[in-house]
Amino acid sequence: MMTSDGIGNGSWGVAFLVAATFMADIVAKACSSPQTAEINAGARAGTLMKWVNVGLLEGAALVAVALAVDKKYRVPILLGAAAEGIITWAEYAHAKRSGLANGGPPTESY
Repeated sequence: MMTSDGIGNGSWGVAFLVAATFMADIVAKACSSPQTAEINAGARAGTLMKWVNVGLLEGAALVAVALAVDKKYRVPILLGAAAEGIITWAEYAHAKRSGLANGGPPTESY
């Protein structure tokens, strides 16, 4: 192993953060934001988690490609993507619950 490889030597952290950012970006592409989802939960609750899950599946499929082609950084890629996937799912689930429970004026009109 080269001195620049491994935990604590730079490459691992960069790969982890890139994978985490990647997963967040993919989910954001499929959704809106937890804040907007919460504010508009009354109108969006029926499809919100469907699109969060679609984004997570899309991100996971692309991460799988990265895992297949980058054996050297498989662990940080997997950990970064998994961490952000779990965090993002939890944020949207909370937004849905909170928005449905607390209501409030929506920012969208139909």
